[in-house]
Amino acid sequence: MDESRGSIMLRDLALSSSLAEDALSGRFFAFEGIDGSGKSTISQAFADRLESDGKSVVRTAEPTPTWLGEQVRRGNREARSEFAEMFLYVADRAEHSVRIAEWLKAGRSVVCDRYVGSTLAYQSVTLRPYLGGRALEWLRTVNDPIIVRPDVTVLLKIEPEVAVERIAGRREREKFEHVEFLRKVAMVYARLAAEDPTYLVVDAMASQEEVLEQVWEQIGKY
Repeated sequence: MDESRGSIMLRDLALSSSLAEDALSGRFFAFEGIDGSGKSTISQAFADRLESDGKSVVRTAEPTPTWLGEQVRRGNREARSEFAEMFLYVADRAEHSVRIAEWLKAGRSVVCDRYVGSTLAYQSVTLRPYLGGRALEWLRTVNDPIIVRPDVTVLLKIEPEVAVERIAGRREREKFEHVEFLRKVAMVYARLAAEDPTYLVVDAMASQEEVLEQVWEQIGKY
């Protein structure tokens, strides 16, 4: 299959899903933040509230629970090349994006725990030794043809030291869950939010109830 045609087809599907959202009230909400920010808990609570408000909701996450998502998790453990690991994330997202576009086209609201923002933030730090200051823009170029753009990306902002304290009790610590690394990731997230008006930055240092209320008050209109 012609690669350029494949990209166009996915963009067309994303466009048609956007039109369907306008007609059927489906919206795409992505939740981002460093490890320990509470995004999984808050995204779940937000999806629950959408459902209680009468919306048809799809809850999803990356890495996905598919064979591609499993390869991402395996790559986290075993990949010797940071580029190989990054391309596993992109492959998983390419398939995931097709499903997201289909859900949106059907008029459903999609709540996603991590999406393209995670790759831009985390992998730009990981690839910086190889690409320097070009890492973020290179990752954007790689991901742009295969994503469906969220209506809102909720960025849960938290101090890395607090985030690490929150996850200290996890049975197994991932390689990304260290203060210095997370501090660099948080800086990239801040840049993404400053450059993208669809980002909503929320103070995640508050209680879960307060964080959810902040999110709901600001994007309830959707």
